[in-house]
Amino acid sequence: MISNILNKEKYKAAIIYIANSLKEIEGKKKAYKLFYFLDFDFYEAYGKPFTGDTYKALEMGPAPIYFTGIIDELIKEGKIKIAKVRKLPTHENDTVVYKPLTNTNYKFSSEEKKMLDRIINLYGNQTGANLEKLSHSEAPYNAVKPYQIIPYEYSIYRDTPNLI
Repeated sequence: MISNILNKEKYKAAIIYIANSLKEIEGKKKAYKLFYFLDFDFYEAYGKPFTGDTYKALEMGPAPIYFTGIIDELIKEGKIKIAKVRKLPTHENDTVVYKPLTNTNYKFSSEEKKMLDRIINLYGNQTGANLEKLSHSEAPYNAVKPYQIIPYEYSIYRDTPNLI
């Protein structure tokens, strides 16, 4: 298993970039899946993760373990705010909405920018529930037991169309 090196500045910039592109990221589940696809698609294409986060296989799909800490830092820096919106009377929990308060001036490589735009175009308009189903069909998620770390190397067992 590769040793991940978390790139906090790039991670923060990617959150801001995606949130600005979508106007907001609605739901923790959706946010988690967007970053799963970002990291695993990037690894599949270039042999390294985008953010360097570590993903665990949870019941609702892959979940990045450092995402909440990164969001907390962005909130303290005044770059993101969280709004809680109750969407449906039948929904048990409030939906967390991540709203950008600034733009990023991070210098993404051309490969990174292409991948960010790809993720936004392919997955940005989907719901967290749809992305959960999609992530559940992925080999990396299915290859591990619940609560285990999902190795990036398992992305070689994916057959992601039109990767780059």
